[in-house]
Order: sequence, then structure tokens, then C-alpha cells
Amino acid sequence: MVMGKGVFQSGPDFVAEVFEQQGNAKVLWLTNDIRQQTKVILGRPVTGLRIRYHQHGNKTAWILDEIGKEMPITIGVVVEANKIAQVKILAYRESRGGEVRYSAYTRQYLGAALNDRYKLDQSIDGITGATLSVWAVNKVAALALYYHSLTEQTQADQ
Repeated sequence: MVMGKGVFQSGPDFVAEVFEQQGNAKVLWLTNDIRQQTKVILGRPVTGLRIRYHQHGNKTAWILDEIGKEMPITIGVVVEANKIAQVKILAYRESRGGEVRYSAYTRQYLGAALNDRYKLDQSIDGITGATLSVWAVNKVAALALYYHSLTEQTQADQ
């Protein structure tokens, strides 16, 4: 059994690793329409009024939490050109399923995009004993892609 609990990287360190130049800190306000779509992606209502993210050009970095079995998993997701460029587990608090933090697992997400049902467009292999953690990472990856698409729309509207 892998005991993968711990904080592996801070949010600011993740952002600094992603952007050579400091990405602009921005806010996505969660309107009712966004909340409804987020509920479809997560299978539950989202909390909070806004989501903070960082952006440089068409690359965004998101630090999002999702419950695995009982505890939140903090996940950093980088999206570029509407595809996942990186998924990294920043903090894992469950007693089991910590294998999701290893790059052998997270590399599967590279290049994934969102399909018309707001799910990932490629299959992600599970991990025995970590089903709920895998589902949490899948949901966060899809959510980051959705949020990124909203930033692209905002730029087009300006």
C-alpha cells in the first residue's frame, strides 16, 4: 500500500514552475450559467463566488480541490490551446490512493480536451484501490478545461 499523503508543492511554486514570466493572476466569476455547467462536470454544486487562476497568453494554470473518498485533493492543471499540458497533485490527504500523484499516472492527461458532453475526450486508466481519487482527478481535469474555455471566450469578446 502506498501512503501518498502530504503536500508536495505549494500553489505559488506550481505557478512559478509553469510560467517563465509571472502569469497574470486573474479571477473567473461563477455566474449561474457557469455554476450549472460546473454541477454537471463535478456531479455536485460548486462552492464560492469565484475561481482564481493564472494566465499568460493562451496558457492557464488552475489550482483546484476535489474530494477523493473523504478528503480534498489539491490538483494543479495547466491548459494550453484547449488541451491539458500538465496535471500535478499538489497535496494529497487520503490514506489510500496516493498513486495518482506519480507522473506515470498523470502523464495520461497530456493532450486531453473536453468533448461535447463536458468529459475528457480520451480514456484514463484507473488505479486499483484508488477509484475515487482517479474520478476526482478526472473531474478536476475536465473542470479546468471548461474554465479555460471560458477565458478564451472572454478574450474573444474583448
